[in-house]
Parts: sequence; structure tokens; C-alpha cells
Amino acid sequence: MRVLSLALIALLLLPHRADAYLEFTISVAGQSTAFTWKKTPVRWFATDRGVPGVTASEFQAAVARAFTAWESVPSASIAFQFVGFTGAEPFDEDGVPVLGFQNEPDLDRVLGVTGFVVDTVTGEIVESDVFFNSAFPWSTSPSGDPTRFDLQSVATHEIGHFIGLGHSALGETEVRPEGGRRVLATGAVMFPISFGRGVTLDRELQPDDIAGVSDLYPDASFRKETGVARGRVVRNGAGVMGAHVVAFNPRTGSLIGGFTLNTDGEFQIAGLTPGPHVIRVEPLDDGDVGSFFAGRNPIELNFQATFHDRLFVAPAGGVGERFTVTVRPK
Repeated sequence: MRVLSLALIALLLLPHRADAYLEFTISVAGQSTAFTWKKTPVRWFATDRGVPGVTASEFQAAVARAFTAWESVPSASIAFQFVGFTGAEPFDEDGVPVLGFQNEPDLDRVLGVTGFVVDTVTGEIVESDVFFNSAFPWSTSPSGDPTRFDLQSVATHEIGHFIGLGHSALGETEVRPEGGRRVLATGAVMFPISFGRGVTLDRELQPDDIAGVSDLYPDASFRKETGVARGRVVRNGAGVMGAHVVAFNPRTGSLIGGFTLNTDGEFQIAGLTPGPHVIRVEPLDDGDVGSFFAGRNPIELNFQATFHDRLFVAPAGGVGERFTVTVRPK
């Protein structure tokens, strides 16, 4: 039995699992199982059609560079192989992973869409397709084009979905007068909103992205060389659902974020470099909650951003001492 689900770059409804970031999951035998590719290298095709400003060959080369960004993570074991060009369309449900352009003017805030066909018995990704919305202007210029969206940056984000990752909340935005939000800064390629035209920053993965792909596809050393923070977020003695919990490493400057993913307010942040971390808890009030969560349990937003009163020390190859962060209403 198989199920098809979709992920949008700006409008994502997402199932989840408790780790250092959100992962697409499915319930298998009563357990939450992450979507993953079981066989590597993962073979992919590019459509044989370009758009104004980007030829089919330029498209393939930019997407290949985006795949390389994920494949090059030293603590992850995922690999990819370009097979060739095809006349097939993304989302044909033909068992062939296809990436290409499609014109979707009604999706006027969506640059890219990733879809899955998943084996509901094993959680294996059987097919994943990506389309890039040709209603927007695109560029593959090495330095970016201020009038167009950078294809490699958006492809890097979408390939994060392609391998099973959801969105990160490590970023800051402001509301635009004309509607929507403008990104001021991010700490992850998997932040749900694009920087905008001409910006190429999302070609490079950040620590939160690296932790995510490494947790889904760990190499032999990842679990041994990193640590896990585990705890609860409570308000008035009750667990807080949907709080954003961030671990900051003052030595390296890295940020890795997690979420409380049940009504007990429990969270787990994996992939931490051994050593001390500052823990900060904040509400998801800087964007669309639907970019991160879809479910029956309401997400709690009515609390103040709070720092844990002690440094958390991540151990090498294990789980640190469990702790609780108490937050107050706004």
C-alpha cells in the first residue's frame, strides 16, 4: 500500500517526528517512521525542457550542484545519480524521480513543490518528484540575477524535502506591506520562505540542515561523535505543544533547532557537537504555523521566549541529562 503527499516551499503541511528538525513521517505498526530512500545512489531524471533564461542543460547542471551539496555532508551516507533527460513530467506517478519546470500561476507564492510516493508498510520513498514554478523568472548565474530567483538555492531546499526533511524554523522575517513576509536572516536552507530574487545564500547547507540529513542517513560515526539534548517545555505545569527549541553552541556559533511535538511538551535535539550549549525556547509566531505543523493538537503561541537557566552539555555518542524549561504567558 502506498500514499502520495506533497511539500510546498512556502505553504507546507507536515507530519513530524521528535528530532533536531522536522522529518516527514508515516505510522508503521504504531510507530512513527521517517520517509527515507532505502537504496542509494538515488537515481533522478531532469525534464528535457527549459524556460526563458534557463536551458534544459543549465537546469540539470544547477540541480546537480544542489544534489552535491547534500551528498557532500561528511556525516551522511546519501548519494545521487543523474540518469538522463526525460519527456516525462513531475508527479506522473511512474516510479521515476523527475525534476523539472511546470507553469503554475495560481501558486503565486510557491516557487517549488516536492511530492512523494511512499510505501506505507516500510516508510520507503518509492518516488519523489520536484517541480519549479515557471510562472516565476529563474536564473542559473554563478553570482545570481537580481531580477530572477536562483534555481540552485531553491533546488537545494527542495532536495531537502526530496530526501525526507521538513522545514526548519531557524530564521527571522518581517511582514511586507503588500502581504507575505520578507526574510531577514536564516539559520537553515530548510527555512520555509525564500530570501527572494538574486540571493544565492541557500546554495550552502547550515548546521541544522547537516544535522537533519545526517540523522536520516547517518554514516558510521555520526551517532558516536554527536550528542542529544532531551527535555520538556512547560507552562503552568502543563506541557507546551509546538514550542521551538534551539541549541546554540557558543564555541562554533552553530544553531540546531527542534520542536516540542506532543502535548507533554517533550523535545529532542540530535546531532549536537559535544560540549556546552545555550538552550532557548520561543513560540512559532514569526511565520505561518502551517509551514511546520498539521495535526489535531493546537500549537501554543502564548508564551515568552525563554532561556534555560543552565548550560546544557552535550555528550559524545549519547543523551545528556534530561531537563525542563518553564515558560511564562506573554
